[in-house]
Amino acid sequence: MKPKAQTSKPAAGESVDDFLAALVHPHKQEIAALRQIILAADRSIREAIKWNAPSFHTSDHFATMNLRAKHGVGIILHFGAKKTAISSTGVAIPDPQSLLEWLAKDRATVTFRDTTDIEAKREAFTALVREWIRHLG
Repeated sequence: MKPKAQTSKPAAGESVDDFLAALVHPHKQEIAALRQIILAADRSIREAIKWNAPSFHTSDHFATMNLRAKHGVGIILHFGAKKTAISSTGVAIPDPQSLLEWLAKDRATVTFRDTTDIEAKREAFTALVREWIRHLG
């Protein structure tokens, strides 16, 4: 049986490296792989701990890891915390492999079961991240 995820409230200014070093999670390898894919998608992407998980941003936060996903690791893609035009109208994001599960007009989730699933979806997920950040205000 895999160990249950354990997170603690991050210290102010805690780096993602520090957070992940202390993280006990059954999918830690997958978390590290997804982190690298997101950061490699565009040079403007930065990371921080927000909402007690690794979160990624350019002009605004757009992706946050869901460390509580029941099966694997989820990435919640969103258009920041503030209400924007996208919040009410939505945006068309090309998703030829149907990776996105829309939660609202301004956010969706992508779930990965394991490392094999991540590798199979790597190119499509990278394209989604690039397209998503193109729409940030």
